[in-house]
Amino acid sequence: MVIHSFDALRAAMAGRAPMHLAVAGGDDPAVMAGVVAGFEAGLIASATLTGDPGALRALVPETWRDQVRLLAADSPQMVATLAVAEVRAGRANVLMKGHVDSAAYLRAIVDRATGIRAGGVLSNLTLAQMPSVPRLIGATDNGIIPLPSLAQKRAILQNARPLFLGLGLTQVRVAAIAASEKLSDRQPATGDAATLAAESRAGQLPGLIVDGPFGYDVALSAQAAKAKGLLGSDVAGRADLILFPNIESGNATVKAWKLHGGAQTGSIVLGALVPVLLNSRSDGAAQRVLGLVMAQAIRAGQGL
Repeated sequence: MVIHSFDALRAAMAGRAPMHLAVAGGDDPAVMAGVVAGFEAGLIASATLTGDPGALRALVPETWRDQVRLLAADSPQMVATLAVAEVRAGRANVLMKGHVDSAAYLRAIVDRATGIRAGGVLSNLTLAQMPSVPRLIGATDNGIIPLPSLAQKRAILQNARPLFLGLGLTQVRVAAIAASEKLSDRQPATGDAATLAAESRAGQLPGLIVDGPFGYDVALSAQAAKAKGLLGSDVAGRADLILFPNIESGNATVKAWKLHGGAQTGSIVLGALVPVLLNSRSDGAAQRVLGLVMAQAIRAGQGL
């Protein structure tokens, strides 16, 4: 069954075993609200929180104290390192950013000696549900790699596969976005898109149906695809995932989805040993819970 909405995704993940969470910097009311919401939704069974012990103790509700472990940390580096160490030790299978600088958090994840990077590339993926699209739509990479190379784009797409398997999609339709559908040496994104499309047709990108270069409109609008003579594509007008050529275009598009498109979104970092949440401090509990639901979908896609 293919999952087309966040409600359906929550329902599909409801019967799975709850996860064990490590939070880098849990001493923040907004972060704690997300952790509590994760407990209440049955998504997590335990949580290890790093940060200031006094602040942590004051924030943890009595109901969940037996399921929470506190680790004292007095610097951003230590806050992040201790949370990542919980994953390395096998005590946590999902990692959440809390009250800690993003740079320190990511450094701890990719540290060669003590980090949890699974391969060569970390990438961010945002999943969105909005009234104008009759399915969940993904955007990547909109948060980690400023200007991905062709090799990095291949890795970004492979990173995304377990999430979409968890959504019930064994073949993910990927639109490789550029400013034009025509190849141009002055627009390297068009050449990368054409190369990925050729590799997909040759069976070199298993589980992915990649096509492009496409403008954004062609990726999501059958009407635009028809007007440009591209309805013969398996991807045009019905993409499941949009591969952006750079972080600016991906980041701006996702923000436009939320601001102008009424989108509900969840984001996750892929390419580590476990799903990684990289929420903004301004994100509410609902967005953190969606990230945890996506983490469950990734684990389902990995057969865990």
